Amino acid sequence: MAKKRQPQCAFCGRPAEMAEFLIPSADEQQWICPDCVEQLHGMIIDYHKSINGGSKGKPVDKADIKLASVPKPQEIKAFLDQYVIGQEEAKRYLSVAVYNHYKRLAQDNDDIDIEKSNIILVGPTGTGKTLLARTIAKLLDVPFTIVDATVLTQAGYVGEDIESLLTRLLQVADYDVAKAERGIVFIDEIDKIARKGDNPSITRDVSGEGVQQGLLKLLEGSVVNVPPQGGRKHPEQKMIPVDTKNILFICGGAFDGIEDKIAHRMNSRVVGYNTGDKRLHLANKSDYMRYVAPQDLKSFGLIPEIIGRLPVLTSLEALDRDALRRVLTEPKNAITRQYEKLFAMDGVKLTFTPEALDFIVDKAIEFKLGARGLRSIVETIMIDAMFEMPSSGEKEFEVTAEYAAEKLGNANFATSTAPDAANQK
Repeated sequence: MAKKRQPQCAFCGRPAEMAEFLIPSADEQQWICPDCVEQLHGMIIDYHKSINGGSKGKPVDKADIKLASVPKPQEIKAFLDQYVIGQEEAKRYLSVAVYNHYKRLAQDNDDIDIEKSNIILVGPTGTGKTLLARTIAKLLDVPFTIVDATVLTQAGYVGEDIESLLTRLLQVADYDVAKAERGIVFIDEIDKIARKGDNPSITRDVSGEGVQQGLLKLLEGSVVNVPPQGGRKHPEQKMIPVDTKNILFICGGAFDGIEDKIAHRMNSRVVGYNTGDKRLHLANKSDYMRYVAPQDLKSFGLIPEIIGRLPVLTSLEALDRDALRRVLTEPKNAITRQYEKLFAMDGVKLTFTPEALDFIVDKAIEFKLGARGLRSIVETIMIDAMFEMPSSGEKEFEVTAEYAAEKLGNANFATSTAPDAANQK
């Protein structure tokens, strides 16, 4: 009887006991080890770089950037208006920045070099920072990606390297380096890497300054080595050089508590009898956000070097009751429209009474959840109906304020104001 063949890597000949594991072929007659897979992946990346010109190969073809076909700032803002309620100033800043980014890519090689203007958006949670970025991504012809700053750590700590921010951009560009080098990166939660001297976490550097220092070379424009799969770099890993000179960075963060620093800078907190009319008095604490300045970001914990590389600073306003009410019904992807579509796919006509919409908005304000909280509240209200209606055979379903209050109560939500909210028109 023939002796059964022992598995071994078909490329390097490594036996099974010497490899971490072996990956079999479809007929299980051939195998390959993870080390050989990684080497083959590096060879494929090198091949793609060779045919695409690499980061230092052929320059970006200006001819394929046709400025005449690029939406003008007013057209970009009009597109944003379809999805994002309010935030007029932020939408104007973003529209101009994106349009200027295209003009930088299409500029002729003359003696005037147009520098990029990276942007930082400051605003409370649930005001639409990430939504603005995602909406712009629908309109663009350049690679666009959204990354989270909270996973980044200083070298030597648990987490991901700074350069891994660009990994996702490469993936979106199908590892076309020249295409990725003219893309746009939205860095969310930028405030979470502010300097904090009392943070004991082992998953990030204690001061928070190391990550900011690492971001400097990306924001200002330099050639960085990017790990193809993200995560941590190691000596034997194949790297992809990417020039960030023409990559536009948009940063966003809630900066919770920065209102106190703005108020202190504007000297709005005074002691004594004669406060005078020259002092700034605002009824709502969140109203201070519109006066945010670079020195407030420095007080919050961002280092001056990184603030200087984010020259365009704009704020997003906290959504009031009317804005939240509009968010529920007006945008193209409004929450109520999404649920109406879900029910319509089962042949059920879903409607929300005005009182129910008012109740949902009141709860979002009570819980201080912003626009993001509207979905969680509506989801809680609709979960039972979504479970029962597809099998009920009914063709119509109406959500009333009483029904919404009942479902939130059953879900252990705070309902102390439910009766009043349910009766509001």
